[in-house]
Amino acid sequence: MTGSSDLSGSFFSKSVAGNTQASSILMPRTRFKYLRPQDIRNLETFEFAPKALVEGYLAGRHRSNSPGPSTEFRDYREYAPGDDPCRVDWRVFARSDRHYVRTYDLETNLNTTIFLDSSASMGFGGPLTKLEYASFFAACLCYLVTRRRDRVALHLFDTAIRAFSPPGSTTGHLHDLLNMLEHNHPGERTSTAAALDRAFPLLRERGVVVLVSDFLDDVSLLFHALNRYVHAGHKVYLFHILDPAELDLPKRGLTAFVDMETGERVVAHTEAIRRAQNQALRQHIEAIRTLAVRRNVSYVLARTDSSFLTLFGHFDESGETARFA
Repeated sequence: MTGSSDLSGSFFSKSVAGNTQASSILMPRTRFKYLRPQDIRNLETFEFAPKALVEGYLAGRHRSNSPGPSTEFRDYREYAPGDDPCRVDWRVFARSDRHYVRTYDLETNLNTTIFLDSSASMGFGGPLTKLEYASFFAACLCYLVTRRRDRVALHLFDTAIRAFSPPGSTTGHLHDLLNMLEHNHPGERTSTAAALDRAFPLLRERGVVVLVSDFLDDVSLLFHALNRYVHAGHKVYLFHILDPAELDLPKRGLTAFVDMETGERVVAHTEAIRRAQNQALRQHIEAIRTLAVRRNVSYVLARTDSSFLTLFGHFDESGETARFA
């Protein structure tokens, strides 16, 4: 992607009445860059529940009467780092000398994996860079998942997976994820397909996959990699993060553009290239949207000058996305 030297600078949810746990999952004295007290307050009426809405802050939404987490026992699975030790069945351990946790009907369907593009191009934008904007959204999503004691994993990638936290549901696990986001920074070139291919064997259970990126990458390779996730039964959501200056190149006269991933420098008059640049990006967006529809992958385009909380409202009860306006 090219950056100008002049320009640098619930979903899955339902509203819940009387939610007393909304602000208790974080220790009061703990402060995180990407999950601020006001964000926690804004999320108090939200709950993570697949194929429903994040309701309560959007006009015209109706409260769901769906029940909370199920207590009906389903099966055992082997303990994994990040699991709540309270879920370990110690009687099974006494017989087998191995740690197993009890799973329940609803829990088996709530495994969420977040892929966050941390390549160099995500460092573009202002006052929030694309990576900062995406990190706020990812942090809120991690919070919503773990508040229900459901499991969430986080992958930070550029040319490969740069950092990874396995699925977990505890408050300590959430703090680890927030610290990962806080210490993350734009890295090297983008290779989304390579990162997805590398991570696929790590997803042992079917669940929800959330990919947050500027998608300045080869579209055919991206969806070739996503095919494995779709065929394995994962529900895939793409959040396409772009700065307003990328969507509509400002008129700045003679400007030096620097590719943030290769360092290549080009000097051009913005009025001479603006129309072609804007059209090329629109075609790129439409190519992603078209392939997403064909593969039953949900797609949301987000501008960094909009509230990241509104991203949750782009899903309806059938799991389909609304077009970005």
